[in-house]
Amino acid sequence: MTKAICAAQFCQELKLRNFGFFTGVPDSLLQDFCACLTKSEDSNKHVISANEGNSIGLAAGYYLSTGTYGVAYFQNSGLGNAINPLLSLADEDVYSIPMLLILGWRGEPGTKDEPQHVKQGKVTLPLLDTMGIPYRVLDEDFEAQLDWAAKHCRENSSPVALVVRKGSFAPYPFEAKEEDFPLTRESALKVILDSIRLEDLTIATTGKTAREIFELRVARGEGHANDFLTVGSMGHTASIALGISLGTDKNVYCIDGDGSFLMHMGSMATVADLAESNFKYILNNNGAHESVGGQPTIARSIDIEAVLRGLGFAEVFTAKTSEEIEQALVKMSNQLSLCALIIDTRQGSRKDLGRPTQSPQQNKTALMEKIQERVREGTCK
Repeated sequence: MTKAICAAQFCQELKLRNFGFFTGVPDSLLQDFCACLTKSEDSNKHVISANEGNSIGLAAGYYLSTGTYGVAYFQNSGLGNAINPLLSLADEDVYSIPMLLILGWRGEPGTKDEPQHVKQGKVTLPLLDTMGIPYRVLDEDFEAQLDWAAKHCRENSSPVALVVRKGSFAPYPFEAKEEDFPLTRESALKVILDSIRLEDLTIATTGKTAREIFELRVARGEGHANDFLTVGSMGHTASIALGISLGTDKNVYCIDGDGSFLMHMGSMATVADLAESNFKYILNNNGAHESVGGQPTIARSIDIEAVLRGLGFAEVFTAKTSEEIEQALVKMSNQLSLCALIIDTRQGSRKDLGRPTQSPQQNKTALMEKIQERVREGTCK
């Protein structure tokens, strides 16, 4: 890639080739493309889905009713969520449904990236080969590549992919919706760490939440053995926390985000059915996929409190201020029934926000050793 692609021109060329419906999960490598879609497309033509598999279903359904090819976009890690509907729905051996996948290539071999992306980057192209999905790596000759993709959809009636390297799209202006909530996510996290006990465990969702908790611990002069900083596997934080809570008597605070909550919301039914009172669920709701560009989620337009109560959470607290968080956490700490806290925050993070200096393996080992140390001391099962 020698010349960055204008996202607006790219979107226009897509529509000229019968690619007229867009759906996906935002990705940092695709944020300028996503910003263009958000600004230029109506809500019935551009749907930010809960997870990547949903995107495949949406694109398939729109094609079935209109004959228009769908475009499903997401980070290459999202292929994991999309494999089932791609192979059991869209594949030419099943319903044979054409669509274009636009995949952000995190962890591309030869480039520096975060540890959770390295393996996925290595296997992205081989995985597409194994699935029988032809692909091109997007470059400045994108018009010819779109011609190729449209021809494949027309003649083979099956999925095709464009793989996008970092910096492929030129900057496209996007302003996140401004909200007047008093706290940012990091300021809310500081209140949480100030309010829980030193022996409590925290399981943090991927993205900036985990990064901010790491740096807050450093600023407090504390270690990281009480934290599991989920660096990948978006949407599975609550399941990880549930598994940990079933093996310890200590309070386990699952600190989730609205995008993660929505991605695999069904897992919360299992949490509500199995979790004991030591599982404490905290949901930061800023209404956005902030870690990858600030694209909106639907979390502001649904009643999350009612959802959690309907699943079986006995107590659901809500908070917008530091004082409300503190008060809720005092109650949650000693709560003998399953409880949750929903915190409404605004978008915003420090420009100098770093990344954990410990490896995922070091984080895992420190946490396991801390739990086993408590077992040996007789303070934990």
